[in-house]
Amino acid sequence: MYQGVAQLDNLVTQQLEQAGIKEGFAHLLRLRASQLNQCAYCVRLHGKDAEDSGESRDRINVLPAWRETGYFTVKERAALALIEAVTLISVGQVPDAVYDEAANVLSQAEVAAIEWLGVVINAWNRIAISSRYPVKP
Repeated sequence: MYQGVAQLDNLVTQQLEQAGIKEGFAHLLRLRASQLNQCAYCVRLHGKDAEDSGESRDRINVLPAWRETGYFTVKERAALALIEAVTLISVGQVPDAVYDEAANVLSQAEVAAIEWLGVVINAWNRIAISSRYPVKP
């Protein structure tokens, strides 16, 4: 089962690349979903991956309050709102306003890649949390 999720993750990573979503920002999307899910293992992992992929410490640090900053472009803000909505799907589904904004500023390929990223990172979060992945200094 684990290998199946890993294969899906690889496909999603390819889809993100094909859609033109930068690796560092893709890790920020993973990080944001993991923050919402309170998955400490994935928060640590994707924070480091984002930085290793060229994301600035400032963008990583302000991610929980991204709406209050000027660090993110219009397209990145739409992507962040969409990943949050997919992650919090049990709370109001994906609101029309969030989806409409994403569809207005992102390509269909970008929207699809972000939605699939939401599916796979939420799966990883649930695997890590329920399996008690260790998070030690």
